[in-house]
Parts: sequence; C-alpha cells; structure tokens
Amino acid sequence: MSTVFFASELEGVATYWRVFRRDGVTLGFTSHDRDLWFGGINHRAAPGMLPSAIRKTSDLSDDSAEMTGVLSHDTISDSDLRIGRFDYARIEVGAVDWSELNPMPLYFGSIGQVSTLDGHFSADLRSTKAELAKDIIPRTSPTCRAQFCGPGCGLSASLFTHLGSVTDVDRSLNAVTITIGPAEAFVGGRLRWLDGPAAGQRTLVMGIQNNNLILADTLPPAIAGGVTVELLEGCDHRLDTCGTRFANAINFQAEPFLPGNDLLVRGPTTP
Repeated sequence: MSTVFFASELEGVATYWRVFRRDGVTLGFTSHDRDLWFGGINHRAAPGMLPSAIRKTSDLSDDSAEMTGVLSHDTISDSDLRIGRFDYARIEVGAVDWSELNPMPLYFGSIGQVSTLDGHFSADLRSTKAELAKDIIPRTSPTCRAQFCGPGCGLSASLFTHLGSVTDVDRSLNAVTITIGPAEAFVGGRLRWLDGPAAGQRTLVMGIQNNNLILADTLPPAIAGGVTVELLEGCDHRLDTCGTRFANAINFQAEPFLPGNDLLVRGPTTP
C-alpha cells in the first residue's frame, strides 16, 4: 500500500537521494537529522542538501531537476568530483516517512555536468525521459556503428582486455606509459584504473605519442608509476580493420561502399 504524503498537518516526511555511481558504489543521503536505513541502503543524514527544484510533466517532455548542497560528507569530496566519480551516475530522489520508512520515488535520472565553488557543488540532473529523445533508427555510415565488443559487434571483450601497470606519467601530455603493448592497439580503447586514487574509473585512449597513451580525461593528481590498469583494445571501425585484424567482417555494421552525398554534386567527366 502506497503512502499518501502531506495528508495531515504534522507528518514525519524527509527527502532522500540515492546516487548509483558507474564504479559500482551506491550512496544514500537524507534531509533528516539522523541516518535512515531502508531499501538495503543506509541514507546518511545531510540536512544541508536540498533539492532546489523538481519539475515533472505529464507528457513525454523531459522532467527537470537541480540539486545543490554542501560537501559535508567524505563520500562526496571535491577530489572525487574533479576526477569524475560522479559523472553520469544514476540518481533517484524521493520522499520517505522517517517513522515508518516508506519511501516514494519522485524522480529518476542521471547526473549531467557537475561544478564546484567554495566547497559547494551543483549538479544538473537529466531525467530518464531524456532517453525517449534518442534516435534508435540506425543511419548509413562508412564506418561501423557498433560499439567494439558491444551489441552487434559479436566479439568478446575478454579476448581483447589486458592487465598491465603504469611505468611513467607525463602530465604535460596527459599520458601514461604502460608495461603492455603495442601501444597502437589501444588507440580508441578504454583504460580502467584498478587501484590507486582513481580505482574503478574509466577513460578513453585518445592517441599515442612516443609510445605513451594519451588519455581523454585529466590524470588524477596522485596517479604515479606502479598503478595497475586494465586496457581494452581499440577499433577504428573500418572494414579493413574489422576483417584483417579481428576476422569479424561478417558482423560489420556499416555500408562502406554506399555512394555518399558527393555523388549528387559530382560533375560530368571527360571521356
């Protein structure tokens, strides 16, 4: 039986937040003055955290919300925000009767852009309705549309995932040197930190220079040599690469020989 909130003048209602990070960590917070345990999650008392606005619509347009507060817990630290531990984390916001512990979810979404200033943070939240705006109809393209080792690709990520350790860090290039190689195989792939200050975080490998892997995300300040990493090889999504390197041309999700728009403006040729 669902709880009807604000049916009487005096009720024990508190707001709760749940943050499901991509590295597997789940955090719970509540505006109540003591911790609340429900749904298998301990919601820590955070009276300084308040939802500034939640707007829900009855149609398919995106619901909007914003969450502001104080970095009052070690679980939401400025360093974690800077290295992206909360980027794209799933969010659940709701109300709970702190005496009966009957929660009512009000908002589902994910964290968008996070900004910090003077010990405060502000997070733009994206409603799950935003998923309805995605175009699910594939478009033609000369390069493969499938994610490497993802749906449609057909390859197993375990065959192209390698363990190694960092031997050198070049902060001027935002790059690291890894004990495994060749480095060219990992361009376009993903690096995951397995220990150290950024354990669990993932970043894209943008390119190589002098056998160093240039990373998309800024290197965490405390990253040094000896950190263990997991590397998934990259793919440039070309038919030649798919066929010769991975022997997977049968699953190629593109139309490399389809004439492009330039055919429409191509002039006549002289015999």
